[in-house]
Amino acid sequence: MNNTNIRWQQRFENYEKAYLLLAKAVSIIEPSEIERAGMIQFFEMTFELAWKLLKDYLEQEGYMIKSPRQAIKQAVQAEIIENGHQWLDALEDRNLTVHTYHKETALAVENKIVSVYFPILTALYDDFNTIIKTWTLG
Repeated sequence: MNNTNIRWQQRFENYEKAYLLLAKAVSIIEPSEIERAGMIQFFEMTFELAWKLLKDYLEQEGYMIKSPRQAIKQAVQAEIIENGHQWLDALEDRNLTVHTYHKETALAVENKIVSVYFPILTALYDDFNTIIKTWTLG
């Protein structure tokens, strides 16, 4: 097993930790302002690790990835992820929330996290759990 294989597997371990924190935050029915801010922060961390996981995995497969947008587009082409437009929307919202805080923006992003972004991050989590099991058995 080379360093590239180890890198994406280590990245998945970090992704899993962030994803599970996001899952807890998403499960809060009526979050307070502080809980909402935490949910957005966990989304930012989870999304950052998601695109880097895709990047590391794609590089192990021989692709050269330079940006989050390129990682997403290549992952769609390689059929690792679906719903590329939702992933690109998540990238835009992640960039927006990192640089500013407005209550209206936070509420809108919270709704998208729960209804759109968390499901695609869950699919990635499930898919890479399967990949990890295949690698450890193989």
